[in-house]
Amino acid sequence: MNVRPKKYLGQHFLNDPNIARKIAGSILGNPPVVLEVGPGTGALTRPLIQRFPQLKVVEVDSESIEYLKDHRIVSPENIISADFLTCDLDSLLSKGACIVGNFPYNISSQIFFKILGSHDMVSQVVGMVQYEVAERLAASPGSKQYGILSVLLQAFYQIELLFKVPPSVFFPPPKVNSAVVRLIRNDRGQLPCHEENFSLIVKTAFGQRRKMLRNSLRSLLDQQQLMQPRFEKRPEQISVDEFIELACWYESVKSQSKH
Repeated sequence: MNVRPKKYLGQHFLNDPNIARKIAGSILGNPPVVLEVGPGTGALTRPLIQRFPQLKVVEVDSESIEYLKDHRIVSPENIISADFLTCDLDSLLSKGACIVGNFPYNISSQIFFKILGSHDMVSQVVGMVQYEVAERLAASPGSKQYGILSVLLQAFYQIELLFKVPPSVFFPPPKVNSAVVRLIRNDRGQLPCHEENFSLIVKTAFGQRRKMLRNSLRSLLDQQQLMQPRFEKRPEQISVDEFIELACWYESVKSQSKH
């Protein structure tokens, strides 16, 4: 049985075994759980399962699931028929887990937001994404690529862009270059503020990224609070640590105003 790549699922099947081996080899150590997102026809699954025999896979496409079963690529009990974005990740993982995959381009940012919700469990991510997304994840303050995902993910992970991948290794070939990124959990436990407030500050600030924070954060703070010098910067000039500090300050200001 052949699996047709489906546009609405953003499927581009990897067909280069060398790249697949290179991705599988980029996982550090021996995580207690390795979960592959969107295995498709199993190009990456094969080298992964050689290293991690208990590999679990999450796949939403019924044709791909049939293919994986028919070709005995993964044992049926380790195939989770579900949409990764809506599945209960914590029930599939244990602390120190690794998530890996050739992530569908149309939902790659959502995949990272989903992983962020389980950052206590997920100590490592190795994923293939569109090159521009990879640049964004690993971007430093001051660069044009630095944005919401860079800040939220870098609060909990060290991120490196490992290598670039050309369109020719996929079927059908995408119109863009790809890259493999690796995220390793840093030693920051919990944030000193609520994560919702941190996320709110970051998203609101980058909602108008060309403006100074004084303007972009007007919906959250009053005019007098925004007169501080820190609000004269633009969001891309603010480091992850500074955003965390800002969220803590915002939290204390809000709690004072309630009393």
